[in-house]
Amino acid sequence: MNIYLNNKPQEVQAPSVITDVLHSLNITSQKGIAIAINNTVVPRQDWDTYELKAEDNVTLIRATQGG
Repeated sequence: MNIYLNNKPQEVQAPSVITDVLHSLNITSQKGIAIAINNTVVPRQDWDTYELKAEDNVTLIRATQGG
């Protein structure tokens, strides 16, 4: 199934949850990451159960240090 990850097409297997996508991107630590699906922030405790749908717009934001 096709989703949009930070506005770029990304092919994922159906069904997939948010943590599946993070693993496919080799993101092992969830610290400092926020996820929004279709402009709605998904709480971290729901990442293991939130099932993605075809054409979902997934926004992944990573906090960075610096000034």
